[in-house]
Amino acid sequence: MDDDLLPIGQFARLTRLSVKQLRHYDEIGLLRPACVDTATGYRYYRAAQARTAMSIGLLRSLDVPLPVVGQVLAGTEGALESVHDALEAELARRRRTLASLERVIADGLPATQIRIVTEPAHRVALVRERATGPADIARATTAAMSRLTAGLLHGPATRSDTGTATDTDTDAGNATGSVAGTDPAHSGATPSATPSAMSGAAPSANSSPAPSANSSPALSVMSSDTPSAAPGSRPTTADTPPALPGGGAAAGGPRLIGLFPVDLTDDFDVSAALVLADGWHAGGGAQVDVLPGGTFATATHLGPYDQISLTAHAVLAWCAERRHPMRGPIREVYVSDPAHTPPDQLITHLMIPLEDES
Repeated sequence: MDDDLLPIGQFARLTRLSVKQLRHYDEIGLLRPACVDTATGYRYYRAAQARTAMSIGLLRSLDVPLPVVGQVLAGTEGALESVHDALEAELARRRRTLASLERVIADGLPATQIRIVTEPAHRVALVRERATGPADIARATTAAMSRLTAGLLHGPATRSDTGTATDTDTDAGNATGSVAGTDPAHSGATPSATPSAMSGAAPSANSSPAPSANSSPALSVMSSDTPSAAPGSRPTTADTPPALPGGGAAAGGPRLIGLFPVDLTDDFDVSAALVLADGWHAGGGAQVDVLPGGTFATATHLGPYDQISLTAHAVLAWCAERRHPMRGPIREVYVSDPAHTPPDQLITHLMIPLEDES
């Protein structure tokens, strides 16, 4: 036996790792022993391997996953960037959670006033995105909003004397029936093809964080930290809220709606919809569909999107107390334009169907 070889127990003490960790790193090919006794199966290491072993320990203490540790040891450029981004996202989520907790401490458990409203059917531009679980809602919602607004909406236009295209279709007759004074009709102006801040969240057109497995899907409405940016771009922060196209429903612009399932399974769809006025059609790969009407329990959330979970709790508790079956999807109707509205003044209507929609 080479005198330079160290038995696994001694090497573990030297590198501040456990014997169990060293065996696991050997099994996955991350750190192979210098020698394995064929008769006993004992592992032996060289002192020269200590730096690698301790580097693995350092990276694991920084929450770097083992596959990424392997990439770092192999010298893969940029291997740690995804870990950095994931930690930033987790920090942002924790900050949102802390803000909601502080609101509960200040105001108590939510007891939002619930209204019963009847909503007509709406013709909408609709985009669906598959989420692989509750933790994937922010990404899926961001992707749906990004696709929905990629081409936005197109309506009939005529040429003015100056040669500028202007809209002639201002008939919003097929888009009436708003909740609590919102105006779902389109204004006469064509929405910009490149919304100023539509680039989560989670984000994206609104900012509710991605919910945990035990939270309401209403939390999932777009977070500002999960922007509708081009693939590969870095996310915006919670201080960079996205804008609603056309200024939002309150400004007479398009009415933007998020649709989320009541039950969050391992695999489900989230949807983004824009109410279409008569004569408008979808762009950006969206499909034209009908959003059914019906009777809804409705509450108005006033404040940051990342605290919408508190209002969602109030509505769900109200429904549970009255034994109302919640068939979904849960709707979030975004009234304000977050690009021009302070976070504490943002208005969102949360709607849960109380009966079979028709």
